[in-house]
Amino acid sequence: MQRPARRTRLIAASTAATALSALGLTGCATTPDPGTVTVLNSATDAAEHDANQEFLDRCAKPLGLRIEQISVPADTVASKALRMASSDSLTDILELDGSELPQFAGTGGLRPLKEIGLNTSGFSDSATSLGSHDGEQYGVARSVNSLALLYNKDMLREAGVEPPATWDELRETAKKLTSGDTYGMAFSASPNADGVYQFLPFFWSGGGDEAQLDNGRGEAALKLWKNMLDDKSVSASVVNWNQQDVNDQFVAGRAAMMINGPWQVPVLSEQDEVDWAVATIPVPEAGQDAVPPIGGTVMAVPKNEDGPERERNAVKILNCLNEEENQLAWGERVNNVPTRAIAADRYAAENPELAPFVNLVATARSRTAQVGTRWPVIQDALAGSFQSVLTGRSEPGAALERAQSQAADGEK
Repeated sequence: MQRPARRTRLIAASTAATALSALGLTGCATTPDPGTVTVLNSATDAAEHDANQEFLDRCAKPLGLRIEQISVPADTVASKALRMASSDSLTDILELDGSELPQFAGTGGLRPLKEIGLNTSGFSDSATSLGSHDGEQYGVARSVNSLALLYNKDMLREAGVEPPATWDELRETAKKLTSGDTYGMAFSASPNADGVYQFLPFFWSGGGDEAQLDNGRGEAALKLWKNMLDDKSVSASVVNWNQQDVNDQFVAGRAAMMINGPWQVPVLSEQDEVDWAVATIPVPEAGQDAVPPIGGTVMAVPKNEDGPERERNAVKILNCLNEEENQLAWGERVNNVPTRAIAADRYAAENPELAPFVNLVATARSRTAQVGTRWPVIQDALAGSFQSVLTGRSEPGAALERAQSQAADGEK
């Protein structure tokens, strides 16, 4: 299950991948059990771990195989992979946040999926992009997620407004929904991965370019966020809120609308105070497609020095996990969108309240597709830009010029 914390692993991955490049990604332990397929992931939550095991066993048992999960905290997956590689004990399947994949694919230690016969037909372009590096696909995602606009149905009805579709409508609707201790809108503008993830739908939809932050087209997104803050329809505390904080504000009735992801659905579904719904993220002009980031984990197959049989077994498991029925069942279990188009369509039909996420995933982009291993530096630069604008220390144009300079210096 994708959670906000998984987007904080970029720096660790960069450090680990540098060392992995020197060591080389090698296979499993010296005397591996030929009937066991090992998986390194971050499923440390008991429910998530058990759900993973259920689906893995579903695929392994008909093949006469067993599955062993090695689950570590999300921010330590990269360092754990490094230690395992150094002792020739890396797992048969490596599950990474999609934003980390370039750091590992660049080492040459992952098998290209087409080379090992993994079936990737019928996958969405955005999901394929999430698992690719330099035009080659190394990882497969069985489900993905993105962001959407979630809103309090009662508050919008009482205010006589509909979910906003454009930026102008968003600003005006947020004003009308602001009353007392309730703000019209909430988002995360924290100076880290959470804040950047939430800024990207506005930055990209407005024409912003992560490869050239000061191209002049990203300023509009900064102005929109600052205008809503100046209107007092957004709390000044957004500069400190992570995505969980945003959801807490929404559930407490202190925000009528919010930007957030499907990982919040379990919490929202368990509470009775807020009658909520999901809509697409507003765009600059009517008729445009929103361009949010795509999130999720990808499963990759490390090169295995213990022989091709272990790689073949890993591929069999991954092909099974990504069959239509299994993808659909997994997506419904974790509130994520299946990556095969036919499974995604069924997911939308069977879960209409979450259908906007399916549409948004279709137009979503990978954070690393354009900039690859440079993303961590660019992420930091973007975070600095909206933090400086929202706190009144800089104008949008100057903030993005400084961000571009910071990104260029950090890439040297």
